[in-house]
Amino acid sequence: MIRHIVLFTWTDDATDEQKAAVAEALGTLPGLIPQLRAYTFGQDAGINQGNHDFAVVADFDSVDDYLVYRDHPDHQAVIAERIKPIVASRAAVQLSL
Repeated sequence: MIRHIVLFTWTDDATDEQKAAVAEALGTLPGLIPQLRAYTFGQDAGINQGNHDFAVVADFDSVDDYLVYRDHPDHQAVIAERIKPIVASRAAVQLSL
């Protein structure tokens, strides 16, 4: 199994509407990309200072399934249209479980 984890920090001028649009768009992906085994995302709970603002955790049965997701046009559209306009920083890792 491959677990893909992404952390985002939003720009200071990112609006609540833009942040909500990211979550809404991400929520459509499991119905569009059947290779997603599990998909969780959301805003940081605000417990610790200095955390990233938002996280995505996606599980796949194989590296090939992850690559389908990574390159899928609907996923790429979410990145280009919703995430990139408001992202200040991004960190990601893929774990083999």
